[in-house]
Amino acid sequence: MSRLPPALARRIDRLARRAHAFHRWAHHPLCTYYAAEVVRVGHRTRVCLGCSLTAVGAIAGVMVGLVVPSVPGVALLGIGAVLFALVPMIVVRPSTPPALSVGANGAGVEGLRANGFHPAWRSRARKLLTRFLPTAAAGFPVAQAALAPSPSRIAAAALAATAVAWVILRYRRRGPDRSACDACPEGPPGSRCPGLAPIARRERALSRLAGRWIATALPIPGAGAGPAATCPPPRPPPAAPPASSPRKPRP
Repeated sequence: MSRLPPALARRIDRLARRAHAFHRWAHHPLCTYYAAEVVRVGHRTRVCLGCSLTAVGAIAGVMVGLVVPSVPGVALLGIGAVLFALVPMIVVRPSTPPALSVGANGAGVEGLRANGFHPAWRSRARKLLTRFLPTAAAGFPVAQAALAPSPSRIAAAALAATAVAWVILRYRRRGPDRSACDACPEGPPGSRCPGLAPIARRERALSRLAGRWIATALPIPGAGAGPAATCPPPRPPPAAPPASSPRKPRP
């Protein structure tokens, strides 16, 4: 159980949330190699481009589905079937640059490093194709099925929702694409990674400030009462052994 006062613990929690809010939704290192993967909001905050386009596409698809007149159920069923068949292959497949797949001994990575690799293949147009359009197309039949339910419309909405849910599950199991880190001149993510340096600096500043708050709220016993209170009293010298009486000569 924490020994901190509850008010101080809540204050430190709020401080930590504010300190790391600038990268909470970035989902990528904050370096130039991943500049195409994030969106700058304000001076420091970064937001993941893929997640943003996914949310915006879903909202846009639902809004269009609510505004557009009713579409025949057969057409919606075709849209759902196409999404169910194509979206998992388009979205889940990692987009590795061709140079990274040259040989198994890392020759492609060395070539990228020598040529000053920059991930131009991470284009924002690709994110529109693999994030915005699939979720927008999935949100459309869902909204149409909500407006005028029918067996074909409900089946189309189920296919679209299943495709999106399967993609999200596969993506969470695969994890984010970190192939750009393999070609980074700074090496793998760690203490030298420029994309993690701002996060590490913010964490060190947070630790210093939280440490001062804790030291103020929980002072060390005896601190501030002078040297006599902080230093233990000297130990008494060891007692001398008792003097032995002289032996009497034997008769």
